Amino acid sequence: MKLDVVNSNKETVGSLDLKDEVFGGRVNTDLIWEAVVHQNAAERRGTHATKNRANVSGSGRKPWRQKGTGRASVGEIRNPLWRKGGTVFGPQPRSYDYQLPRKVKAGALRAAIAAKIADGTLTVVDSLGAGRDAGQAPKTKHTAAMLKTLGATGKTLVIDVAHDDAFTLSARNIAGVSLVTSGRVTARDVTDTDVVIVTRDALQKLEASLD
Repeated sequence: MKLDVVNSNKETVGSLDLKDEVFGGRVNTDLIWEAVVHQNAAERRGTHATKNRANVSGSGRKPWRQKGTGRASVGEIRNPLWRKGGTVFGPQPRSYDYQLPRKVKAGALRAAIAAKIADGTLTVVDSLGAGRDAGQAPKTKHTAAMLKTLGATGKTLVIDVAHDDAFTLSARNIAGVSLVTSGRVTARDVTDTDVVIVTRDALQKLEASLD
């Protein structure tokens, strides 16, 4: 598999050979789903809570004697069967995170990138500058113009081995643009975007780690 490498003006300056066994073949959408569900679950706060019979207000004293009153026996007014009583088996604070096999995560990221390549929504650039001339301070409008030239429309994910400070400062205020390094990108990051812009070095590093 061969992809064109472009510069900031979207002019072809070279090509990049990728292994078909890594980013070619059928896209396994099941792995992508597993990875996205896992990441969503891991980010759930899990702070929900209900009051059980030990937490609701009220005395623990027996309201009336056990026998002889003609009424049903009861132990306390915090009984779950009574109004304002405790909740039985209600949700309690917990973590929704769980272990996902490393190979599943890698396979999901591999499939997500392969899907973007197949759709033609992944652009490989030789490098990411700050979208400005030498000697100028980083400007958001310069970076926005560069990303628009590269085809960034809607939600855009920009992947590099390490984003330099100038590019980060100039791109962080652009609506819909997310920056992530190649070592921290996930399948959900790639799937939840319209366009992916990745540097040559970052894609080569991803290929090596996912092979």
